[in-house]
Amino acid sequence: MPQAPIVTDYSFVGSFFIFGIVFVAAAFIISWMLRPNDPNAVKTAPYECGEIVKGNSRVQFNVSYYLVALLFVIFDIEALFLIPWAVVFRQLGMISYIEMMAFIFILLIGLFYAWKKGIFQWQ
Repeated sequence: MPQAPIVTDYSFVGSFFIFGIVFVAAAFIISWMLRPNDPNAVKTAPYECGEIVKGNSRVQFNVSYYLVALLFVIFDIEALFLIPWAVVFRQLGMISYIEMMAFIFILLIGLFYAWKKGIFQWQ
C-alpha cells in the first residue's frame, strides 16, 4: 500500500491552523468595527467585583509571597518530570533510577538552600 505524501498529511493540520487564525482575527476585526466608541468616566473607572474602589488601588505586598510562588512553580515542574518517570519506572532500568535520584537530590539541595536563607519564615 503506497504511503501518502507528508505534505498531504500536514495539509490537514495546516488548514485547521490557518482557519483558526483567520477565525480569531475575523472575530477581533468584526467586534472592533461593530462596537460603540463611547468612552466616559464610568466605563474607564477601575472597579472590584462591581464595587467602586475606595482608596489607592496600588497595594504593596510582601516579597516572600513571590519567592514561595516561585518555589511552587519549580517543584510543580518537578512533579511533571516525576509522574511520567514513575509510570515507566520498571522498563527504564537502574540507570534511569540513578538519574532521577540525582535530579531529586539537586532539587532538595535547592530546597534546603531556600530554607537556610529563611524564605519560609514569615515576619
